[in-house]
Amino acid sequence: MKPGHTGWRHLISATAYSLRGLRAAFRHETAFRQELLIFVLLLPLAVWIGRGPVEWILLIGSCLLVLVVELVNSAIESVVDRVGADYHELSGRAKDIGSAAVFVTLGIAGLTWGLLGWQRLFG
Repeated sequence: MKPGHTGWRHLISATAYSLRGLRAAFRHETAFRQELLIFVLLLPLAVWIGRGPVEWILLIGSCLLVLVVELVNSAIESVVDRVGADYHELSGRAKDIGSAAVFVTLGIAGLTWGLLGWQRLFG
């Protein structure tokens, strides 16, 4: 952000940077595209499974959380790759931890969808 960018100017610039980041993730990150497609496909199912706003936000929010963590993981991987292609233990660890964060959020989403789906079908 440039010095002196405050108020509306700051908001407009920040929005433009965010949209550029989303476009870059969509263009360059296969996992992000796959998770986004799954999210779009699950949206109508979330409305059916969920029995009100709280359950809808749990179902939809768990999917959005996966996308957020995937974006952070992609950012980590980009920075590590920018630093160098040579293997370094810390670079590998950073990428592995970012991947683990995505894995954990996928587990959260799976648990949320599984429990609420079970409740809807058998409860």
